[in-house]
Amino acid sequence: MTRDEIARLNDRFADAAPEEMLKYFFDRYGDRIALSSSLSAEDQVLTDMVCTRVERPRIFTLDTGRLFPETYSLIDRTNMHYGIRLEIFFPDYREVERLVAECGMNGFYESLENRKRCCRVRKLEPLRRAFDTLDAWVCGLRREQSVTRGEMRLVEWDAANGLVKINPLIAWSEEQVWAYIRSRHVPYSKL
Repeated sequence: MTRDEIARLNDRFADAAPEEMLKYFFDRYGDRIALSSSLSAEDQVLTDMVCTRVERPRIFTLDTGRLFPETYSLIDRTNMHYGIRLEIFFPDYREVERLVAECGMNGFYESLENRKRCCRVRKLEPLRRAFDTLDAWVCGLRREQSVTRGEMRLVEWDAANGLVKINPLIAWSEEQVWAYIRSRHVPYSKL
């Protein structure tokens, strides 16, 4: 996707509802687009929007092997609520075994190097495998979450992953997220 096309799409969807934007991109990319869900409140809002507007939505999450029981419960509740099956990407068990053997179960607390290695094994490698099947991805980032997100746009080129990145909730406030969850009875994490 060219810079000009991204600019045109940002202009086109500047005042559009996130649902309209999601429908457009899922129609455009078909099975080559997915919502990357961390099961956050924002991602659960997007799950609701996608599941109620897209015939066969692709939604994936990462199971690092260190998730809370409440997170597994939310995965099950989300699947049952929407009649879907989230795609779950796991780390390579051999790499996890090697990591634990060399660094210990909680070695990521001991050094920055260990933390980066743990992240690479448990998150980045499974995420890369998920992205290998995509041309575009959707995420629930919002500008108000961090000062580093202030310049983010609705549609961006994700150069690091070679994908179109769609941020439908980029201009939403936390209050809008929770109002949507309450009004639509969207499953969310008890944590």
